[in-house]
Amino acid sequence: MERTGSLVNGARERLLEAALTIIRTRGYADTSIDEICRAAGVTKGAFFHHFGSKEEMAVAAAAHFSEITRGIFAAAPYRTLVDPLDRVTGYIDFRASRLRGDIPEITCLFGTMVQEVYRSHPAIREACEHGICGRAAEVAEDIEEAKRRYCPNTPWSAEGLAAYIEAVFQGAFILSKARGGPEVALECVGHLQRYIELLFTPDGA
Repeated sequence: MERTGSLVNGARERLLEAALTIIRTRGYADTSIDEICRAAGVTKGAFFHHFGSKEEMAVAAAAHFSEITRGIFAAAPYRTLVDPLDRVTGYIDFRASRLRGDIPEITCLFGTMVQEVYRSHPAIREACEHGICGRAAEVAEDIEEAKRRYCPNTPWSAEGLAAYIEAVFQGAFILSKARGGPEVALECVGHLQRYIELLFTPDGA
């Protein structure tokens, strides 16, 4: 029974990994169940054993992507920094360091899917929103601590700045796709880094 369960779970994992790769490369609409099954090396029957529909698979893929990225960020070096502002800037630097390689590998599954389906597939939209906003909420905790330390009297909110940081990265991904390379994304992140430095100038400095 344990061996059978392992095989079943392995098939689901392969399907989700295949979905991440293909959707980020081609988009949700242009990704077929047959293509995912071929890439995962499983039968269509196996697909429907795990997922009732393509939409259900996409929601699961978003959750899978959240789990993967959560682990990556939790283990990133900036998480060990004592100063909260160093953690904020370290987060941006860490994401910038990952903006190298083929576009499908560096872009975000959430942004890719939600641009296509935000009106047609509300379940996928909600899954993508959860992923993007969950990441922003974690960053907002460090921003709030840094704000209290360096500029407590400024009127902006930690939540708003965290959302802005995520918006810069999502927009940078779109520009990278439009231009066929990550160079423009790195330029955008450079501007973000300079903005954060100005924003956290201590009060009265």
